[in-house]
Amino acid sequence: MRKLVYYVGVTLDGCIAGPGDETDFFPFSDTMAAWIINRYPETIPTHMRPTLGLTETPNRSFDTVVMGRGTYEPALEIGVTSPYAHLRQLVVSTTLGTSQDPAIESIADDPLTAVRKLKSEDGLDIWLAGGGKLAASLLPEIDELIVKSYPVVAGSGRPVFDGEFRPTAFTRTDSTSLDDGTTITSFSRTEEH
Repeated sequence: MRKLVYYVGVTLDGCIAGPGDETDFFPFSDTMAAWIINRYPETIPTHMRPTLGLTETPNRSFDTVVMGRGTYEPALEIGVTSPYAHLRQLVVSTTLGTSQDPAIESIADDPLTAVRKLKSEDGLDIWLAGGGKLAASLLPEIDELIVKSYPVVAGSGRPVFDGEFRPTAFTRTDSTSLDDGTTITSFSRTEEH
């Protein structure tokens, strides 16, 4: 069965964006770029892939991305309606309606049922790209977390999970420290006994 993997960058104080959805304060080094290109090249938006020599690079971990409207919106603001054309793209939003781009599947309600259906299909894993409210609503189906902890404090902003109190145990499976101060930690959902 496919896994739902929340692959996300966070500040030291647990924010995925600033209070106005800012992300430009995240430090992004050549070391971090090289790590992403080597490990998760499919998370690079389609319009940026040719510049990085990734046009012919196959998807390694994910063939589907699920994102909220806030995660999708920056692409729309620069005129990109299909930011991950090399992946199956689902946008969870009660306000998006039918997408202008046929490559975008819109989910207006019940993202849990949609994700459960996706997980039962054949394919690579499913990348949950954000945001925090969507991640909180999909927490029962998140199998793994890949958390890129950047050495910066936001002070306030969008939390990595923004929902009801729901303690859920995960076990660390891997950790990598980069020379730029970023730590990437992988977690798997802890088996309940």
